[in-house]
Amino acid sequence: MIWAGVVAILIMAALGAPLFAVLLAASMLGFYSADIDLAIVAIELYRIVDTPLLVALPLFTFSGYLLSEANTSTRLVNLMQSVFGFLPSGLAIVAFVACAVFTALTGASGVTIVALGALLLPALRQAGFAEKYSLGLVTTSGSLGLLLVPSVPLILYGVIAQQLDLGEPFAIVDLFIAGVAPMLLMLVMLSGWTLWRHRGGAIPRVPFKWANVAKALWDARWEVPLPFVVLGGVFSGVFAISEAAAVTALYVVVAEVFGYREINLRQLAKVAKESMVMVGGILLILGVALGFTNFLVDAEVPQQLMALLQEHIQSPLSFLLLLNVLLLVLGAMLDIFAALVIMVPLLLPVAVGYGIHPVHLGIIFLANMQVGYFTPPVGMNLFIASYRFKKPLTELYTATLPFMLILLLAVLIITYVPFLSLWHMDLP
Repeated sequence: MIWAGVVAILIMAALGAPLFAVLLAASMLGFYSADIDLAIVAIELYRIVDTPLLVALPLFTFSGYLLSEANTSTRLVNLMQSVFGFLPSGLAIVAFVACAVFTALTGASGVTIVALGALLLPALRQAGFAEKYSLGLVTTSGSLGLLLVPSVPLILYGVIAQQLDLGEPFAIVDLFIAGVAPMLLMLVMLSGWTLWRHRGGAIPRVPFKWANVAKALWDARWEVPLPFVVLGGVFSGVFAISEAAAVTALYVVVAEVFGYREINLRQLAKVAKESMVMVGGILLILGVALGFTNFLVDAEVPQQLMALLQEHIQSPLSFLLLLNVLLLVLGAMLDIFAALVIMVPLLLPVAVGYGIHPVHLGIIFLANMQVGYFTPPVGMNLFIASYRFKKPLTELYTATLPFMLILLLAVLIITYVPFLSLWHMDLP
């Protein structure tokens, strides 16, 4: 009976059943096999209602959808170009920073490629960058920013990890701070390699003019204060995360609907509907995943996995290397939200057993997911870029390879230098 259920669930997954249905079936089968009343699944599904931080998810997601619908991408690129364009290979550095900020604000890698790609790719080509380099930059930079506030995957990891209540306690704000230094490391390494690759002055610079900066700042007058309002409010203790999400949503609505007047009320309703469909899917998967996690804990699966690993892997350094390989593969195969709800409950108890801080694990997890988005052969960004720019996948494989190697090196540094993620945890 049990094995028949397992086979049925595997067939469901192979035929493309929704993730929440597969997880729900797996948790129900597990509780049934343990003679536990299946009402526990409904109780676990309802448990997410009692998580105050979940208020932040729909509000930040709505804000991101609204920003991507407006002309924020154009204003952001123009502002970065006016400030950094005078540097050697300045437009490439502009692209890295703009993509990171835009991905953090919208919370979606594919949106960045679609919204900024059409703007950046021809600009890079016109500035003298090779087509292969330009393609690789736009495709890989689309996933930069998942470590920056108010990244939805970062918040979701925090919610899941806090529900498990393992290792040292932490706040969501700790994750926000922890992501800054690793993200800067990635940007610096990518920019450094770009400067070295284009050394010799082959790429013309854009002269720095205060008039251009002033104009770009005026054009982006509504968007520029947003990060300072949100981050300043959170880090100063004025806002809780849920309150910061509400302030962000209100601010973005006022800016785009009444400030720039790029979104009318009819579009506002459409954006709200689309974003809440996305949030509904995330919350349904998360609620079902909590039930599945409860079954895994009751069945002592994490403990058994820990015992198996410790039998063969004694060193935390070896475990971290294996973890990176696993997460890289998962990032290429799974949607980031699916990877979070399925793998965090399994990996966090094991990582804590090896002495890894939950905040550090979260940064390692999302850093690998960033690279997994464009890892051949099935990284999601590769397919989005192929469709968007009408390029064969094989061309994108070779174009993204140098960027991937640099970011993999950054991931290794982030993994083995926990100070980058945890420097703030010991501060008074």
